[in-house]
Amino acid sequence: MGWKRSTLTALAAGLLLVGPLAAPVGAQGKAAVLAPAKPEALGFSAERLAKMDTAMKALVDRGAVPGVVTYVARHGRTAHYSIYGKADLATGAPLREDTIFRMYSQTKPVTGVAMMILYEEGLWKLDDPVTRHVPEFKNLKVFKGLDAKGQMILEPVARDATMRELMAHTAGFAYGLVTDNPVDKAYRESGLLGAKSLQGMVEETARLPLAQQPGEGWRYSIAVDIQGHIVEKLSGQSLPDFMQSRIFGPLGMKDTAFWIPEAKRARNATLYALDREKGIMPAEGDWLLDIDRPPTAANGGGGLVSTVADYARFAQMLLNGGQLDGARILSPSTIRLMASNHVTEAQLAKRPLGPGVGFGLDFAVIMDPVLAGTSAGKGSFSWGGAAGTWFWVDPENDLFVMGMIQVLGGGQAYRLDELSRQFVYAALVDPSK
Repeated sequence: MGWKRSTLTALAAGLLLVGPLAAPVGAQGKAAVLAPAKPEALGFSAERLAKMDTAMKALVDRGAVPGVVTYVARHGRTAHYSIYGKADLATGAPLREDTIFRMYSQTKPVTGVAMMILYEEGLWKLDDPVTRHVPEFKNLKVFKGLDAKGQMILEPVARDATMRELMAHTAGFAYGLVTDNPVDKAYRESGLLGAKSLQGMVEETARLPLAQQPGEGWRYSIAVDIQGHIVEKLSGQSLPDFMQSRIFGPLGMKDTAFWIPEAKRARNATLYALDREKGIMPAEGDWLLDIDRPPTAANGGGGLVSTVADYARFAQMLLNGGQLDGARILSPSTIRLMASNHVTEAQLAKRPLGPGVGFGLDFAVIMDPVLAGTSAGKGSFSWGGAAGTWFWVDPENDLFVMGMIQVLGGGQAYRLDELSRQFVYAALVDPSK
């Protein structure tokens, strides 16, 4: 699957501070992703949306990020599209409308859609035991504690996790992105995220203990990589081929894939990382997923690359209830099912996602905007990627928003998703339009 150990360290990094590094750079031209409209025609104040540009440009001008893209669409039209800064600081190559970004965990909603295509075909049910589709997970053990010698104490799994729990991150699996507990440390040391096939990843996962009993609580995990294996098994296609034939091709997502062919590599945004002492630095080679060739084990949890235009088409499809420009990917009821909360208050007791926020099928979901401290509509759903990409879909207000940077740790450091959310809803002055 191509994950290197130092990549996992980067994905799990905490907040990092960055000082000024780069001279100011200018805004670049761009092409509309969806048909453009005046912001006022879509209920927005152009003057207020410009304040988001000012804030984002300030990040670039002080060297916090090389460049940033923000995109806002409402009623199927482009209300705001801003590209500012560089794709590569060394060469000075500007960000462009066709720049290719590493999406990391923003791959997960796409894998979720792939799963639900097969759900609509009757190939699995939400309350199926995962073992019906992944028999390797029969008789798993569960971490219970450490003995006097520091060895893991294991107990039998009380019951099989369900497919619903797998997609809602309540199945009990770990990830290996951190090593502050014995199970995640075992995941990391196993190298399972570097397996040469999804079958090999599953077999290695089966040899490791669950971090907790199925249904016990919400825990971000390898669950979506497992979903990629299930897609391959149920469809008879590789995950890349299935996504291309059932999602990317029909939606016209011409630059979204698990690798970048040589003819497109000049369009790839250089990946950077935040360093507490040195500021923003190019990410070293072993931090990177190998995107120069087709993978032998496509990473359903974090392997896609995409562009603003492509991912906007995916987001608009979700907002439209599963279709775009005549291409029907899913039904409206299936999109609603994905974007509904599937976790209980008890499972969210430790508030891993924050107050007022639940989790659907591969999306975070705003259940209570007041508790969540947001002006976004109830039922808005979202996810982001480790290099600082973000998006959310707000069905109540018929809008979606995307942002792109390419800095590992940048999303945690700057929370641009939260910042952009404040600006967007402050600018939505006439939501009745």
